[in-house]
Amino acid sequence: MSVAALNGQSALRNKDRTKVALSCFLGSAIEWYDFMLYGFLAPLVFDKLFFPHADPVAGMIAVLGIFAVGFVARPLGGLFFGHFGDRLGRKPVMAATLILMGLSTTAIGLLPTYDSIGIWAAGFLLALRFLQGFALGGESTGAPVLMLESAPEGKRGVFASIAQSGNFAGVVIATLVVSFAAALPSDVLLTWGWRVPFLLSIVLVGLGFYVRLKVEESPVFEATRTPPARVPLLQVLDNYKRPALIVFCCALAESGVFYLTSIFGLSYGVKTLGIDQATLLRGVLIGNVIAIAMVPLFGALSDRIGRRLVLGTGFVQAGLYVAFLFFPLLQTRDTLLVVLAMAIPGALIQPMHIGVTSSFYPELFPDTRVRFSGVSLGRQFGTIFGGGAMPVIAASLLAWSGGSLLPILIYFSLVSVIAIGAVMAAEETRLRAI
Repeated sequence: MSVAALNGQSALRNKDRTKVALSCFLGSAIEWYDFMLYGFLAPLVFDKLFFPHADPVAGMIAVLGIFAVGFVARPLGGLFFGHFGDRLGRKPVMAATLILMGLSTTAIGLLPTYDSIGIWAAGFLLALRFLQGFALGGESTGAPVLMLESAPEGKRGVFASIAQSGNFAGVVIATLVVSFAAALPSDVLLTWGWRVPFLLSIVLVGLGFYVRLKVEESPVFEATRTPPARVPLLQVLDNYKRPALIVFCCALAESGVFYLTSIFGLSYGVKTLGIDQATLLRGVLIGNVIAIAMVPLFGALSDRIGRRLVLGTGFVQAGLYVAFLFFPLLQTRDTLLVVLAMAIPGALIQPMHIGVTSSFYPELFPDTRVRFSGVSLGRQFGTIFGGGAMPVIAASLLAWSGGSLLPILIYFSLVSVIAIGAVMAAEETRLRAI
């Protein structure tokens, strides 16, 4: 690290890092609340609202397909905001992503349904889902980068992971709100009840934007950005293809385990097994409440024993859990075991991933001028194939196989093996200068 960067971090130490941490935590929580509302509500009501005449299986695939569009947009948003984040600064990009996410989520709550405007309703829903993903592509990379570059020496893992704890807090809030909405009488839920969670976004975004404006720019970025890279993405492709590929492979499993268990698991439990959605959501809620605390713990552990060991162990656990435990626990239909099945990924497996990748990914890119773009390239494209596509691929494989889970298990096992191989191929980064 340069002397200028070290002086910048020292100056920030004399201030209060709490503002940076609070801003990133709240911003991540709000954006993930917005993004996950669709995932939790869609399997419950959106097939009836936007695809009322479709076959139940086809309707579920269509709804999950629109869910996946948010992930198609994420790399585009990541690269767009990454370009300006590397050239202009982390702070203005973080404000822009929050506003875009809030407006697009609120607009979903105002959408007319199929009964009002026909197939155009699904088209508008798809467009707004695209904008949500576009915004999250910038936020999900920018918040950890800003936290990493503002961290005290020797504590980058734990400090960067605080932003990612906000992801789980957002999922908790979304789960609670959707649980209340799901408890409404069916006719109320289908008329106006489903809109309320989306409309609440405008209030949360106002709070988050106010806090985010108070944050200082990254001291490391301020000290090392001159001269800026003309096109940061091209420099990544020229000089940092290997780190970007490692991030891509890790992101496959990092995102895949959450969306397979929480989104496809919710749909599979309700539609195929006939499990009450409140029971499934209770498991998601419990797991994500625990994760808020577990993510920084694993971040701190990676500061002590290394990023690769903690992350690799997490990927092994994810593969084994999905292959041997998750679906058998759901199939018991026992309330306690179903809650346990949905809670374990959030409580243990995902924190081992997220608590480490928030520092590991940016540390793979030593050049501050291209770091945002490099992480965005690998992470957002990895998230498409790992997370965004996972629910719709799983639903399609289930339909193709006549209800057999084996193709799904094989697919996720391959994703896990790829991620484990990427960790083994990477260098340890916890002591690397940034």
